[in-house]
Order: sequence, then structure tokens, then C-alpha cells
Amino acid sequence: MNLAWALLIGVPVLGGCASALTWEPKPQPERTRVEATEPLAPERRLAETEYLVQPGDTMYSIAFRKQVDFRELAEWNGVDGSFLIHPGQVLRLTPPDDAAPEAPVNGETARAPLTPPPSSSGSGRPVPLAVGPVGSAVGAAPLPSGAPAPAATPPPVAAAPPAAAPAAVHTPDKPPVLSELGWTWPTKGAIERGYNPAQGSKGLFFTGSIGQPVIAAAPGKVVYSGNALRGYGELVIIKHDEIHLSAYGHNSKRLVKEGDTVKVGQPIAEMGEGPERRPMLHFEIRERGQPVNPAKFLPTSR
Repeated sequence: MNLAWALLIGVPVLGGCASALTWEPKPQPERTRVEATEPLAPERRLAETEYLVQPGDTMYSIAFRKQVDFRELAEWNGVDGSFLIHPGQVLRLTPPDDAAPEAPVNGETARAPLTPPPSSSGSGRPVPLAVGPVGSAVGAAPLPSGAPAPAATPPPVAAAPPAAAPAAVHTPDKPPVLSELGWTWPTKGAIERGYNPAQGSKGLFFTGSIGQPVIAAAPGKVVYSGNALRGYGELVIIKHDEIHLSAYGHNSKRLVKEGDTVKVGQPIAEMGEGPERRPMLHFEIRERGQPVNPAKFLPTSR
């Protein structure tokens, strides 16, 4: 009798086990940006001109790290305008052998303002649209025919930005001070180190206090907000046009996410600590992927 009861009781239990063994989980949607702590290992030895996409990478962050133009990087690898890449994908960092050269690689001598500033007078004289060497303007109005040439004057001496003057931070009652190219200073504080590629300085290093506002130096779209780039800490990268990017590193807190549209002077982060464990903002401007001197874009005064 006990055996019969055991058999009767065991039937539904075994049936439940069988159904559990045949159950399959529902497929999960594919993620376009995967976060992971362990880097991927290449299936083959990579050339120096190749890069293995890691979890958390984006086309913009790779181009920024390798100092190449993000559009060219996408074109070399057949990536469309969505710039979508996947962990484990191998990207080439140089153009194909049959690619036509594209000049200039670094257009420091050809810059246009993000928004052409209006003329400050009704005389009809054009406002310079580009800045050449420091202290000179390109695009000024020509002298009338027969007018005497002005006396030659020595070119002004290029002065470094004042170190201790505060930067203009956007507030409702105090709009930021803009340069002719439409840029403003990214934060308050002194400039501890200037642009000097020969000594490894690709931008400006500002001192200040932990948590002070870091603002967008020009209007644009956030194309990177993360901490996957070694040496930059919590980093925000803004795309301003098809040529220019700006980067803001060593933040304690990021206030924007990828895809956000920001205005000039809008807070995007809070200052954090640099490698020496002191408050710092690392600010760069990239032109076609190459670091350029931010002083040529920023206002002459604060």
C-alpha cells in the first residue's frame, strides 16, 4: 500500500521536473554598448594599425584616443553614419592603400566661427570670420582705391591667457563671455599648465575646487560620457561641428549623457581630482582629431 501511494505521489513530481528541463529563457534584446570589467582578447595578433573594440568603446572615444578624425575612422572601416560598433570588432586606424589623401589633416589655419557674430556697427564693415596667427585677422575689408596705406606697426605680442582671472560661468543674469568664434572658458580657476605638445600637454589644465561647475565651452552634442579612456578619468566629449570636438576630463560627476544637446555655458560636469589627487580640469579642443591650442578659440578676457 505504501509503495502504491509513493508511485501516485511521484507522478506529478516527475512530470514537473520534465517540464522544467525543457523550459528555455526568452531571448534578450541585443545591447549596443556593453559594460564589462574584463577586456576582450584578440583572436589573432593585431597589427599596430589595428584596434580591438572593447566594451564601453564608441567610435568617438576610439578616434579621440588614437587622435584621428572620427569620420575618417568610420569611412576606413565601412561604418555608416550611425557609428555603431561592437565589442570584439577590429578597426583599422589608417586609410586603405587606395584611399585618396584628404587635406589638411590638421586645419589650424582655417577656422570658422560656430555662429557668425553680427556686426557691431552699421558701417557695413565685415566681421572677421577666421583667425590666422595670433594677433592677426583674416577677412578684413580692403582699403578703398587710392587711399593711403596705413603706417606699418609691429604685430602685437601674443599674450598668454591671464592665469588668475575667473572664467565666466553661465547664469541667468550673466551670460558667458564669448570669443569671435563663439567659445567661452570651460570653468573658473587658474591655468596651471598650458598647451605644449612637446611636453605632453594637449590642452589646458585648470585648478579650482572639487565640485565647481564645468561648462560647455561651445554649443554642441555630447558624443561621449564615461570613464573608459585611461588618463582622463570621468570624461565628457562634445561634438561642435564636423571638424571640432572638445573634451573635459577628471570630473567628479558627469551631468550629461551621450546624445544630449548642450548650449554654450551649460553645466555639463563638476570638477574632480587629477592624477596628482588635486582639483583639476583637463580641457582639450580637437580639430579633425588632432589637439589644437585652445587659446586660439577662447575669449581674450574672462
